[in-house]
Amino acid sequence: MASFCTETRKTLNKGCKEMRILYIAPLYYPHIGGLEYVVKSVAERLVRLGHEVTVLAGEPGIDKPVEELVNGVRVVRWPTRSPGGAYHIPRRRAELEKALKELAKETDVIHIHSVHSIISMYSLRILKNSSNRLVVTPYYHGTGHTLFRRLLWVLFWRRYVKNLLKDCIVHTVSKLEARPVKRDFGVEAMPIENGVEEWIRELRWEPEGYALYSGRIERYKNVDLLAKIVKLLNERYGLDIEFKVFGRGPYRDKLEEILKSLGIRYEMGDFKPFEEYIRILSHATFFGLLSEKESYPQSVNEANAIGVPAVIAKPWGLNFEGRKRTLIIDIRQPLNKLVDDVYRFLENIYIEEKSFVPTWNEVALEYMKRLYGG
Repeated sequence: MASFCTETRKTLNKGCKEMRILYIAPLYYPHIGGLEYVVKSVAERLVRLGHEVTVLAGEPGIDKPVEELVNGVRVVRWPTRSPGGAYHIPRRRAELEKALKELAKETDVIHIHSVHSIISMYSLRILKNSSNRLVVTPYYHGTGHTLFRRLLWVLFWRRYVKNLLKDCIVHTVSKLEARPVKRDFGVEAMPIENGVEEWIRELRWEPEGYALYSGRIERYKNVDLLAKIVKLLNERYGLDIEFKVFGRGPYRDKLEEILKSLGIRYEMGDFKPFEEYIRILSHATFFGLLSEKESYPQSVNEANAIGVPAVIAKPWGLNFEGRKRTLIIDIRQPLNKLVDDVYRFLENIYIEEKSFVPTWNEVALEYMKRLYGG
């Protein structure tokens, strides 16, 4: 890592000044989630390259702003209301507006994450006319995940976001996500895929007889469908696969009822610390994510980098089309066909090499060159 940073810093500094970058996100580490992990990964690598990085992030557990230093990154946590872990509505808005304008004065680039987050879009509205370079990563799913959120998108939010994105540099994490961004917001996006930790690419897949899901436990994630596939793989093909589920969310109790009724061996727990989770992932017989509403799940990237077989759903799964050891399924097909397809996929998996996945060091350089003008 040290040698990489030294050589890369020399490269960047040829005709390029060190930059001051402000990230705005709905949450930040130690909160666990794909977006939080992406921002942390890029921010910390840019700090190692000699840049000044600040993150302003929502924080539902506080009443007033808190500032701290996390691995060299200046983090300003702003109080928000986040019912059901969503919306991320900023509190103390007059103070937030003042803080944003002050931060903008000492910043070259402002990179805002998630059009689904109110604190992110509120900040973009405040900073829209600043002289800073504005970059937005939408993580756009095309709609909301509940009836109420879908209505908000139809009646108001999509038009509101479209107006805000005008004249911004828009970055997506895949070519597939760039299409609905163009369709619904009328802007061309610049796709740059997410990366993985450098050490993850060195790991080997060593399966130990369990299927794995880790993430938010929501109804739309279709974890119950994954459990039914595991049950039928065991019954029809004589396998003995356990099902491990790690995460939290409003569907957890209902999901556990379903798992008990299916009669499969299972383990259910909270999110694991990152390095422990990666170790568990590396020993999974396969990883599954059958939600139809995702952007570019980091969990699939990590499975691909290790070589763990991944069973994922259309349409977003097409982001990973061409990746080895990856099965992309249409979950609307009959259950028996899905089970047969997964079995054939697993049966032939050992003849494939694992996929190439970029590291965060490589992704950070792409951000500098293509998004930030560095």
